Amino acid sequence: MAMFDGLVLLALYVLAQGLTVWAFVDALVRPAPGFLAAGKLTKPGWAAITGLAALIIFWQQTPMTLFGLPAVIAAIVYLVDVRPAVRGLQRGNSW
Repeated sequence: MAMFDGLVLLALYVLAQGLTVWAFVDALVRPAPGFLAAGKLTKPGWAAITGLAALIIFWQQTPMTLFGLPAVIAAIVYLVDVRPAVRGLQRGNSW
């Protein structure tokens, strides 16, 4: 049973680290004017938030901590809210 628990925690760590790194890299490659045009926080702001989230998950080795959960939530907010808005502007969508 302990081995199963370890595998579950490892899977959560890998998923959380992947999610936060994806959000960080995506924030870096999006053009800065798109963030302001979409009415979101600036590109350096989101890059700092998502980069810090990735570092927190890396240092803590688990997303199930006092700082790990907000780090994952920050990455999810970026990927679900900010990324589609900035991406939509790049494609020329009016919404």
